[in-house]
Amino acid sequence: MTTEPAWTTAAEDRKKERERAELHRVIWKIANDLRGSVDGWDFKAYVLGMLFYRFVSENLTAYLNEAERSAGNEDFDYRYLSNADAELGREETVKEKGFFILPRTSSRTCVSGPARMRTSTRL
Repeated sequence: MTTEPAWTTAAEDRKKERERAELHRVIWKIANDLRGSVDGWDFKAYVLGMLFYRFVSENLTAYLNEAERSAGNEDFDYRYLSNADAELGREETVKEKGFFILPRTSSRTCVSGPARMRTSTRL
């Protein structure tokens, strides 16, 4: 078994730390450019709200997909279920999860929907 000299590991750690600091600086610059003249607190509340919505949306989708697939419906994907079909399970889902999001308003559908429409052969 060979071990690297301590100075090599320390140099690698310093390099990683510099890269992390640079990434942090670039991300903050991009965030500041995006928010423009919007107050930082308002921007943070908006971004955190979007992140939370995405989290609960993906959590619900994964939960329902897993339940359907373990019940034998291997091809099930909640994102592609119609809102009318999803409504049939609203009450049970709210009892189990405490919340409900229609598939056509989930974060993944909202993001990927327009891209799917642009590539559709029917348009």
